Amino acid sequence: MTNSIIVQAYENWTEITLNRPDRLNSFNEEMHFALRAALEGARDGGMRAVLLTGAGRGFCAGQDLGDRDPSKMDTPPDLGATVRTFYAPLVRLIRSLEFPVVCAVNGVAAGAGANIALACDVVLAAHSAKFIQSFSKVGLIPDTGGSWHLPHLLGEARAKGLAFTAQPLPAQQAEDWGLIWKALPDDDLMSEARTMTAKFANGPTLGLGLSKAAIQSACTHTLDEHLDLEAEYMKTCGESADYAEGVSAFLEKRQPDFKGS
Repeated sequence: MTNSIIVQAYENWTEITLNRPDRLNSFNEEMHFALRAALEGARDGGMRAVLLTGAGRGFCAGQDLGDRDPSKMDTPPDLGATVRTFYAPLVRLIRSLEFPVVCAVNGVAAGAGANIALACDVVLAAHSAKFIQSFSKVGLIPDTGGSWHLPHLLGEARAKGLAFTAQPLPAQQAEDWGLIWKALPDDDLMSEARTMTAKFANGPTLGLGLSKAAIQSACTHTLDEHLDLEAEYMKTCGESADYAEGVSAFLEKRQPDFKGS
């Protein structure tokens, strides 16, 4: 059993903590496999939301460069294979989960660590946290979806500035720029993140999952294509038990009891 992540299962949601604090939770292969297994376990176990965070003083410093040090290898590392084998499947998995994934960035999020956070659906960050596209410091490009998410969320000018300079972006500025949902006082981060994740898990997760899918696909659709998709998803939602329960609760002036179906 690995200790590179900690998994805490609640009634209908899961908290996953990256747990290599002595290495600022940087990724090695063991942690990659463990995180993917935990996310797949939440999906296959019927969980309705996930909260991802880090142990210690950082969220995630990206790749553990000790595992990819050219001076200790006979040939240059194949970083393309690293992306294809580990980081791309992780981003695809997070984006494909049919329920909300909340990320609580408790400290520095650098390199792939920053971009794993950006792959999540709702990002909360402690005021002390910073987002760093550190790739240019070692002659690399923003991977783990970074070169896609940054221009989509911030525009080309800010994306290039962050990528080229590796300048740390404080959490409050990340919120102000629209990179994340909210920056919070450090002491409030985890309580608010857990409250939010539990609220999502008890909400209409069928509709939330389809909202996630619709928003993520918007940039690849024409307006006409997307209007058709909205009609398809609304048909699914309208036939759901959650919609019937939501309308009944509204008319009866009570709190709804959603089941995610």
